[in-house]
Amino acid sequence: MLNGWFLVFILFWVVVLVGLFAIGGFFMFRKFLKSMPKDDGKSTLDWQDYYVQKTLHMWQPEEKALLNELVSPVPDLFRDVAKQKIAGKIGELALEERAKKINMDLIIRGYIQASPKRDHKFLRKKLNQMQIDISPYEDILE
Repeated sequence: MLNGWFLVFILFWVVVLVGLFAIGGFFMFRKFLKSMPKDDGKSTLDWQDYYVQKTLHMWQPEEKALLNELVSPVPDLFRDVAKQKIAGKIGELALEERAKKINMDLIIRGYIQASPKRDHKFLRKKLNQMQIDISPYEDILE
């Protein structure tokens, strides 16, 4: 029979494993919802990839470096996903405005619009470190 410390050990691992499965399932379900087609037949991820591919030729090395610098505070595990989402939003803005190339203004506005509001304080801090004036973006940072 199970008794004493071994029972506590087993119960602890049961709770830990159930918790980890719940967390993993939550994130997998969110990704699943993003991949579901909307009314237009494309998912959020499909549109994101579309905008990135359509504007790939507009990116210069300096703009890519700026985007990499802006996403540097994001943990390594999530950095590629964040960069892809932000690049998709920047591409969407560039196509809407019929821009000839990606510039710093598009990158900053796309980053602000693609990131959750709770992350805006980190963006403000990063832009201040890079000595970039954020006053033109105050209306979308709010």
